[in-house]
Amino acid sequence: MDLGIAGKWALVCAASKGLGKGCAQALVAEGVNVVITARGADALQATAKELRATNRSVQVVAVVGDITTPEGRAAALAACPQVDILVNNAGGPPPGDFRQWDRDTWLAALDANMLTPIELIKAVVDGMAERGFGRVVNITSAAVKAPIDILGLSNGARSGLTGFVAGVARQPQLAGRNVTINALLPGPFDTDRLRGTAAGTAAKTGRSVEELLDERRKLNPTRRFGNATEFGACCAFLCSQHAGYITGQNVLMDGGAFPGTF
Repeated sequence: MDLGIAGKWALVCAASKGLGKGCAQALVAEGVNVVITARGADALQATAKELRATNRSVQVVAVVGDITTPEGRAAALAACPQVDILVNNAGGPPPGDFRQWDRDTWLAALDANMLTPIELIKAVVDGMAERGFGRVVNITSAAVKAPIDILGLSNGARSGLTGFVAGVARQPQLAGRNVTINALLPGPFDTDRLRGTAAGTAAKTGRSVEELLDERRKLNPTRRFGNATEFGACCAFLCSQHAGYITGQNVLMDGGAFPGTF
């Protein structure tokens, strides 16, 4: 299927590895020019080189910076001639016990996983509407549907973003101008984040990380973890011309782990 987005420009946040990288790879394969951003210069430049080799007909611009800061956002936006596609992504806050989190800890989580995506959305959607095309995909978490007790910071911040998007995505001046805003909710994917969460549980229980991961893998109906390639493919479809009638939705990718009907 031709997704009809060749030649568009995308800003993909936290794209040096993991799910963000998977999204950038899928978009580049479809002929989309990308600006990728992350804090780690070495990993980001390595990913940029890999993406350029994948499709030499597109432009790949790497911007080192912290997307959760005003300076990082300004640099990323300035590097993109126009943002037709925005993939919001940022590392999740650490696991832990909410009794140990102070106000500054909460504000850092909100800045990274709620306010940063909102600021980027605000910066790009009116331009998208003027051009008659725009796609925003927020990478959030399956914890939005099924909260994880030790991920309270993520549960709260990402749920706040979800509530905000539920309203703004349905504004006629956006939805009526072919601008969609959706979320991808990853469940257990084979990423550093998954291992970090397992490490937190291991420290509390005395069990090994590998034992916990193997147990979780076997409990999933698919008997495996997801991978960044299939996540990126789903993201690319939501960014495509064929997905203009999908907006304000939360697409759960968890291998069937969530047991609910809706």
